[in-house]
Amino acid sequence: MADSVKLLKTLTDINGISGYEYNVKAKMREYLEPVSDEIVEDNLGGIFGKKNAKNGSKTILIAGHLDEIGFMVTRIDEDGYIKFTPIGGWWNQVMLSQKVTVTTDDGKELRGIIGSKPPHVLTPEERKSPVDMKGMFIDLGVGSKEAVEKLGVEIGNMVTPYSEFEELGDSNYLTAKAFDNRFGCALSVDVLNKLKNDELGINLVSGATVQEEVGLRGAKVAANKIKPDLSIAVDVGIAYDTPGMKGQDHETKLGEGPLVLLMDGTNIGHVGFRKFIKNVAKDKGIDVQWDNITGGGTDAGSIHVANEGTPTISIGVPLRYMHSNVSILHKEDYLNAVKLVAEIVKALNDDTVKDIMW
Repeated sequence: MADSVKLLKTLTDINGISGYEYNVKAKMREYLEPVSDEIVEDNLGGIFGKKNAKNGSKTILIAGHLDEIGFMVTRIDEDGYIKFTPIGGWWNQVMLSQKVTVTTDDGKELRGIIGSKPPHVLTPEERKSPVDMKGMFIDLGVGSKEAVEKLGVEIGNMVTPYSEFEELGDSNYLTAKAFDNRFGCALSVDVLNKLKNDELGINLVSGATVQEEVGLRGAKVAANKIKPDLSIAVDVGIAYDTPGMKGQDHETKLGEGPLVLLMDGTNIGHVGFRKFIKNVAKDKGIDVQWDNITGGGTDAGSIHVANEGTPTISIGVPLRYMHSNVSILHKEDYLNAVKLVAEIVKALNDDTVKDIMW
């Protein structure tokens, strides 16, 4: 458990928005190489460890994604304030007064704050509406454009949320930036580590794609390269256990087990694979939460239509405060998600894959 928490902390601390995943990929390589027979990479930046089947010809892909949401520097004004554009989905109301990190091309990390007009000077009409993202800026604490440029900041630099990884009041509750989706990256490593001494009946390719947050782009490339027979997209889901969320048609909660999506906005979970997973969870005594998300999607949306079609389902954990500077997941949900995916892989072979396919 301690190693898994350290893994989650290390991966969430790294900065890497869509298109800028190189540092996350480098760390993933360090983790994947010792527990893999070989490393599989695609030309966009996806990276996976492969464990070859002892007996069996089929392949399962376990895919997290390396990228997190953030911003890109688009302009530096004469007074040294930075304008930016979002990379991935942001709700402007969670952005104001948050700390961010601007990363220069040579890797220097600079702390900044997202600012806007203070409430004291807003008109009554302005107070009624959320601040438009176009009215926000990043303050690096310098006084001119020249000072910003002297720090090495340029148009096109990556901007990421800043938040420290911490255990909360109940140490099972973990907070960090980028659990979406360094959770999936960590799980892909932990599954390989958990199965490193097992003889598998299926080839296991486990790792992470790129550019999920801007349209599931890396998953298309990875699936076309790996050509899996089955796939699990590993991503976070929504927790409905906070004020304003309870009492809706969804009941997913932190601490009550891994989350399996029946469907989302991009994929209907393959029915045969879903039934197989349900039986594995029951047989191994793993509590599972089932949900559907009508808006948004996961890498399953691209993977399941790749090549000639791939039976695909999404597995994850409930997450609070998704797509903000901070998020919260439950440690036991993570550990049981690792256990569930590992047990699914162990139960697969040429015959069971054929049965899943109908």
